[in-house]
Amino acid sequence: MERGRPPAISERVREHICLIATTAPTEWGIEGMSTWSLRTLAEHLIARGVVAAISREHLRRILRKGGVSWQTTTTWKSSTDPHFIARMQRVLELYDHPPADGRVICVDEVGPLSLMPLKGKRWRPARSPARRRATYHRYHGVMQMIAALDLATGQLYYRIRTRKRWREYLAFLETLRARWPGEKLYVIADNYSPHKHPQVRSWAGANDVELVFLTTYGSWLNWIESEFAALRYYALNGTDHRSHDEQNAAIGAYVRWRNARAQPKTNFAASSPSEAGPVTRPRLREGPGNTECAAAATNARHPHPWHRHTALRPDALGVRRAPGDHLSPPSTAPRPHRQREQPTDPDPSPCRS
Repeated sequence: MERGRPPAISERVREHICLIATTAPTEWGIEGMSTWSLRTLAEHLIARGVVAAISREHLRRILRKGGVSWQTTTTWKSSTDPHFIARMQRVLELYDHPPADGRVICVDEVGPLSLMPLKGKRWRPARSPARRRATYHRYHGVMQMIAALDLATGQLYYRIRTRKRWREYLAFLETLRARWPGEKLYVIADNYSPHKHPQVRSWAGANDVELVFLTTYGSWLNWIESEFAALRYYALNGTDHRSHDEQNAAIGAYVRWRNARAQPKTNFAASSPSEAGPVTRPRLREGPGNTECAAAATNARHPHPWHRHTALRPDALGVRRAPGDHLSPPSTAPRPHRQREQPTDPDPSPCRS
C-alpha cells in the first residue's frame, strides 16, 4: 500500500519535461538564447501548458531523476572516409579478437612538447589555487614523443626526438620489431604521411609487420589516445619545466609508474565486443562517407522509457531542427569509453631517447 501524497506531476509528463529540456530554446522560436536556465525552462513549460506550475528545485529533481544533466557542448569531427565502416570494423576486430599469430600494437605521436607553464589540477586548501608564472620564453624549441601501446600486456613504450619524420617512425618500428622477434606485428596508426611513407611500407612488408591504418578523422579509434590523455593529465599538466631533460625525466618516471601497474587491454568500448551479438555493435547511419559516425556509441539494448510514447518523440513536439541535427534522449546504456589508465612502464629503456 502506497503512502503519502500522490505526485502532482505524472510520470508521462516528467518524461515530456526531460525531452523538452534536451532541446534548444531556438527550436521553439525563442530567440536570443542557445540554452535553457531552470527559470526559463520552467517558464516555457508553463507557457506551453505542460504543467500548471513548477518550481526550479522541483524541475531540478525531475531532470536529475530522468537522467538529464548539465553538460559541456563539445565538437566532433565526422569521418569523410568512404571506407569508414570496413576500416573501423577491422580495428575493432583486432581489439576484440587479437590474432593468435601475432601482437596488436597501437602507435602514435605526442607533441610538440614545449617548455612553458601548463595549467592543471591538484589538491589544495580551499580558495588557495597553485600559481604558475604567466610570462615565459621558449628558447629551447620543442620535442616530439612517439609511443606504442602493446595491447597484450598494456605496456607503453616510447621515444623522444627532435622531429617526427618517417625516419624517426621507421627507427621506432625497428625497435618494436626487435622486441618481439618471431611474432607478426599488427601496427594500428593514423593516416599521418610519415606512417605511409614508401620506405616504411617496404620495410613492413619485408619484416612481417602489417600496417593497419585508421579512418580519416578517426584517431579516436586508436587506443593509445586514452594513454596520451592520462599522460598529459598526470605528468604534464600543472608543471613548469625549465629544460627538456627535466620534462623528459618526468615523462619517463610517469611511464615507469604506469607500466608497473599495467594490465592487458580488453573491452575497448562497452558496445564493441563481437560475441555480444550484432545489436551491440555500433549503429551507424548510412550515407556518403558515413558522416553520422558520431552515432556509433548508441547501444540498442537499453532504450530509454520515453521511446514507448510516440507523443513524446521530437517529431511530435513541433520543434524546429536544423538539417543534420539529431535529437536523442539521454541513453541509460553503459557509455563506450576508452579506458583511461592511471599513470603506467616496465623499463621503457629500449624505446627511450
